Amino acid sequence: MNNHHTSQWVLATLLIIFGFALRLIPHPANVAPIGAIAMFSALYLPRRIALIMPLGIMLISDLFIGFYTWQILLSVYASFVLVGLIGFWVRKHKAFFTVVGGTVLGSAAFFLITNGAVWAFSGMYPPTFAGLLQSYFMGLPFFRNTLFGDLLYVGFLVGGFETIQYFLRSFLEFKQTKGGKGWKFPVGIF
Repeated sequence: MNNHHTSQWVLATLLIIFGFALRLIPHPANVAPIGAIAMFSALYLPRRIALIMPLGIMLISDLFIGFYTWQILLSVYASFVLVGLIGFWVRKHKAFFTVVGGTVLGSAAFFLITNGAVWAFSGMYPPTFAGLLQSYFMGLPFFRNTLFGDLLYVGFLVGGFETIQYFLRSFLEFKQTKGGKGWKFPVGIF
């Protein structure tokens, strides 16, 4: 296994530990890093593992937390796959605004899909259009938390990763300059 593949597996392992741990410790409802990990994985990991990353974290942590209605569980898992697919599009057009926009779109998709499933399968709301609207209305505080958590964790993961990559590139370029010509920033900031 070459260094690139090794670093990808190390990164994947760290994401699994991060997501698993933060899902198990007490936190406000829906302020968890799984959506952010789905986005991050789609941006930086090989496609073959990017989509299964959040699903694996969910499955492992659900073994400890407990499972619930399979239809709602399936909607949650499918939502994270959709976030990953959004992330693949963002990967091709990666910029600050596409990452933020993709994160917001992913949070909104999660909200719409999972609250639709709660309406359809939980029996908590009447099986009418008014019941569906009530499900979405009652889910708004959870959407706020999802959006906050996704933006927070995507900012931390993507921002941190991009910052580390930037300084590593800068350091390597500095080492490549001869005679201490100085620090050459790759993006031309200075």
